[in-house]
Amino acid sequence: MAILTQSTTFIIGPVAKLLGYIMNWLFLGLDAIGIPNIGLAIIIFTFVTKLLMMPLTVKQMKFTKLSTVMQPELQAIQKKYKNTKDQNEMLKMQEETKAVYAKYGTSPTGGCAQLLIQFPILLALYRIIQNIPAYVPKIKLLFTAMLSSDNGIMSVAGYQDILSSNFTQFANKDLTNMNSIIDVLNVFSTDNWNKLIELFPAQAELITNNLNEFNHMNSFLTINMSQNPGLTLGLPILIPILAGVTQYLSVRMMQTQNPATGNNEDNPAAASMKMMNTVMPIMSAVMAISLPAGLGLYWSATAVFQILQQFIINKYFDKKGVDEIVKENVDKINKKRAKQGLPEQKITNNAKISTKSIASSQDKLEQAKAKKEANDKKIKEIIDSTEYYKSSSAKPGSLSAKANMVSKYNEKNEKHNK
Repeated sequence: MAILTQSTTFIIGPVAKLLGYIMNWLFLGLDAIGIPNIGLAIIIFTFVTKLLMMPLTVKQMKFTKLSTVMQPELQAIQKKYKNTKDQNEMLKMQEETKAVYAKYGTSPTGGCAQLLIQFPILLALYRIIQNIPAYVPKIKLLFTAMLSSDNGIMSVAGYQDILSSNFTQFANKDLTNMNSIIDVLNVFSTDNWNKLIELFPAQAELITNNLNEFNHMNSFLTINMSQNPGLTLGLPILIPILAGVTQYLSVRMMQTQNPATGNNEDNPAAASMKMMNTVMPIMSAVMAISLPAGLGLYWSATAVFQILQQFIINKYFDKKGVDEIVKENVDKINKKRAKQGLPEQKITNNAKISTKSIASSQDKLEQAKAKKEANDKKIKEIIDSTEYYKSSSAKPGSLSAKANMVSKYNEKNEKHNK
């Protein structure tokens, strides 16, 4: 039978299916040692997927590390061409920006590629956690036993009307398809299960036995992974709290490791990122209230492993040093250029020339500014001196005026010498 509850979305579907195999193997492994628990499987699954995505994470964090170092040079270029609308000047700005990235062996899109690859993986992971029975056959068997057309719910005449008239969740669902019913039952609350048992008394024992086994497998620290924590007091509310707190700690660590971009208020992208970093932990906590607890547990586990990853990878990069990272990046680019028959040093030379010209331009601006200030000061002194000598009430050109001027000149020099 086709598992229709699995995602069939373009790209996400195949990725979810592949990751679903990993989730199933982990659950079967736990079952083999006597602890078939979905919550524990989610935590291990998160750890495994983070390890598999480690190469992408390293590349992303390397780009972030280099971005911190590049920021002063990039900001100098932006300042140099600020408010320019001339096409040639804008082209120069683009070339100088590219040269800076080339000097560090990266590109403006260096961090985007990893994010684009990770995005469908993250969506696939959410799909798996939200719909465990679709990817873990042993869990699904418990539902198929309840619904069996032999002696289960689907064997009862008019079961479709009973379900649709008593549960709004079954509205617009194909109730002839077992997988559609499983999708709904998977997120049933305790009250809904009790009501279902009352509506199908002949199947009460069958439903109860399979439900008990499902709850045993689906409970983590007494929290049902398929139910929404809500705002009721008790252990389930810890899931949204953990989701928000761990996400906040993860974001804070990223900001600490990358202060240059995070605190650059003149950069609209940085300001936007800062806002997102503030809002995302709050959103995680709010969303975890109304979504299955398993998803909140996954977010919490992801944030914890992310904190550990960031700590280890940043320590590694700090030990290696930026110069070594740049050298490795440039060596890789030069190998590609060699295959294309391009000169090996062209990228780094262009970068040096470009960044040197940036520094030279900045120096010239500073020198011009200092020269102007000196000239302004000199002019002011001349004006003040002239006014000083003109301040006498004697008739201009008279012997008295000339004598007064000499007297004031001597007086001024005496004050200056003192």
